[in-house]
Amino acid sequence: MPTNAKQRTLKDISVRYNLQPGDMGNVVYLHAIIYAEEYGFDHTFEGYVASGLAEFAQSFNSNKDRLWVAEIKGKIIGSIAVFGRSESEAQLRWFLVIPNFRGLGLGKLLFEESILFCKKCGFKNVFLWTFRGLDAANYLYKSAGFEKTEEITHEIWGQTLTEERYELRL
Repeated sequence: MPTNAKQRTLKDISVRYNLQPGDMGNVVYLHAIIYAEEYGFDHTFEGYVASGLAEFAQSFNSNKDRLWVAEIKGKIIGSIAVFGRSESEAQLRWFLVIPNFRGLGLGKLLFEESILFCKKCGFKNVFLWTFRGLDAANYLYKSAGFEKTEEITHEIWGQTLTEERYELRL
């Protein structure tokens, strides 16, 4: 990644949701590498992300599911997905912006696109799972009206984590 990423602006970045071969594999890869580096997650996290994306790919319905990828010069630098779980409920997943491109507003843009899509689809409830310590993301969720509805502390992905479930009524 370029070292001058902070000099870039959102206009340098394209966001698309027309899935292309390799998109999901790249999302798995980025999650595995970044979460291992930043939080010490082990290989089981990569399996968790891969299995969820496999389910998403195999059941994909463009009327209720969407995966956005942000890229620059053909390289994926961020993602977010809406996974329609029922006619009334969706799950936000795989929300990530690589470190060199944080602070530009890309995460907020991806997040707002996902919520807009949920509203257009007529979902009544949106939920997500995150973990304690992702302060910027958690601030974004709360500022959009998400409320924490559950938390569980356990051993997962080689760490002791407190996972948190947030929900938004639309």
